[in-house]
Amino acid sequence: MGPLHTYSADITWTGAGSRGTATYTSYSRDHEVQIGTKPPLLGSSDPAFRGDPDRYSPEELLVAALAQCHMLWFLHVAATAGVTVVGYEDSAKGTMRVEAAGHGQFTDVVLRPRVTIATGTVDREGAPFDDATLAELHQRAHEHCFIARSVNFPVRHEPAPVRVAQELAG
Repeated sequence: MGPLHTYSADITWTGAGSRGTATYTSYSRDHEVQIGTKPPLLGSSDPAFRGDPDRYSPEELLVAALAQCHMLWFLHVAATAGVTVVGYEDSAKGTMRVEAAGHGQFTDVVLRPRVTIATGTVDREGAPFDDATLAELHQRAHEHCFIARSVNFPVRHEPAPVRVAQELAG
């Protein structure tokens, strides 16, 4: 077994108001997530569950964590493959099903990365970079992503065709 890493977060509920949880509607779902000395994340529940739409929900943060993890691994595998990435964006989307009793779970998350490579980029073997190579790098990143490997629902990838930096300038 490899090294173990631990992660800590402090959560403080800030939505008690004057009545606390006297009723389902008497309290706010607002809270703060503090991780070390980093700026706090202002959290709430999803607006569908009486949350503040201006704050981050756990569901949004899960989708963001999957997209971040995939991006970071993609950049790693691209660098080790000799591929010069100069831009990366993603429009990730997660779907969650809520059942009649209020139980719910994510059914999937779809990542839609858009990768821009430097003009003239080739792989370590000197082959031109193409969409097949892009798909292979995304698959390798997915296989390594700690977060994707930890969830019990599919995390799919629908990458846009590779973009070349020079094409964007012209």
